[in-house]
Amino acid sequence: MVSKNQIKLITSLQQKKYRKQEQLFFAEGVKVVQELLNSNFELVYLFTTKEDFSDVSKDKIYAITDAELKKISALSTPNSCLALFRIPEAKPFVEKGLIVALDDVRDPGNLGTIIRLCDWFGIETLYCSEESVDIYNPKVVQATMGSISRVNIVYGNLETLLSKTKLPVFGTFMDGKNIYQEKLPKEGIIVMGNEANGISVAVEKLVSERIAIPRFGNLQLTESLNVATATAIILSEFKRG
Repeated sequence: MVSKNQIKLITSLQQKKYRKQEQLFFAEGVKVVQELLNSNFELVYLFTTKEDFSDVSKDKIYAITDAELKKISALSTPNSCLALFRIPEAKPFVEKGLIVALDDVRDPGNLGTIIRLCDWFGIETLYCSEESVDIYNPKVVQATMGSISRVNIVYGNLETLLSKTKLPVFGTFMDGKNIYQEKLPKEGIIVMGNEANGISVAVEKLVSERIAIPRFGNLQLTESLNVATATAIILSEFKRG
């Protein structure tokens, strides 16, 4: 059974200020929760409507009803479980290899998908501008499908990072060089911009290599690609070499 205080705590964690205050976040669904249980994230509570987690300590697991789960879930159609985890201490930023940097990406689904892409393509570090959506937003956590535990995600001042780096800085622009015709390095920072406005003017000035994903449609009317879709194409090309 879930108590009133637990309901109040979990629902408050849908807001960033309370996640920061409590240093807690929650995840939903067997797949995501199991991935996080297998990681270094520390479990606080696990609420479930099924007996799926025999390896979890009994003092941390609570059997609840579907109706109770609906009260604490952030999903329109709740899954069978919800788990509360502690937010770990941030790992140091290591400037090596390929790094994806996000300039004010606001959509939780996009950020979650980009984290999964980093995991898939072996990108160890994702650097997010301070304005980007919080990685512990429930929708971000859900969209990562567990990859949040395998990618080092760092928040900071993107302009400061790019002004000091010795790595080449790649940015996607409509007038950039065709990515399919470029020889791409194994190290560098790949900047992806905001969903509506792309890369900001301030960050654009710090980009050393302008690249583009060419349009092949006959009408050439599509203005842009979704940022997560563009990230997938770009990482694929960088890894293809």
